[in-house]
Amino acid sequence: MKILLADDHALFREGLCHVLRALIDEVSIIEAADYPEAIRAARQHQDFDLVLLDLKMPGMDGLAGVESMLRERPEVPLVVISAVIDRHFVLGAIDHGAAGYIPKTLSGKVLIGALNLILSGGIYLPVEALSSNTNSVGVNPVGSNGGAGVPPPKLTRRQTDVFSLLALGLSNKEIGHQLAVSEGTVKLHVGALLKKFGVNNRTQAAVKAARLIAASGDAFPE
Repeated sequence: MKILLADDHALFREGLCHVLRALIDEVSIIEAADYPEAIRAARQHQDFDLVLLDLKMPGMDGLAGVESMLRERPEVPLVVISAVIDRHFVLGAIDHGAAGYIPKTLSGKVLIGALNLILSGGIYLPVEALSSNTNSVGVNPVGSNGGAGVPPPKLTRRQTDVFSLLALGLSNKEIGHQLAVSEGTVKLHVGALLKKFGVNNRTQAAVKAARLIAASGDAFPE
């Protein structure tokens, strides 16, 4: 596995490299100390499997920097790593195309579990950033149609189960394992959920689910 690690704190990069090399077999890590260096590395190396990108470092234009990096390497999963655990930034990063948002406070084992989830096609969202009942500025928990008074569509019990697991970033295969149903059945439920919530892909559905759970606890109407 080849990873681009971009963070301006050398001590953090050193520690994360140590964790990754201890827990992942045959890993190669290319380090960047600022955003321009990260962009150069993305252009020079065509075989990255994963990009780990600090949200705040020299030359990094916040969430716009996430989009710019993804334009360079759209085929590579990009994960934001940050000391800031805030729902506005977490959901904003996913909205801008990131495959996950990993707090720097995670333990090594949890970090590897999060990366494995992302590499298997899931999305990692830190629970602590989504459990607050206080909305961050700029985040609409209901979604694209605006008002907080717009109720979410009614879901069946099974759709509720699938939708809740989407919010955790699980892949279809993992959702099927959790619910003891086939991956094909999960795909059918996900397709129905995309239509009900007016979104185009499972990433948008996961963001919508996370926002609804954050706004209303853990309940969806049936």
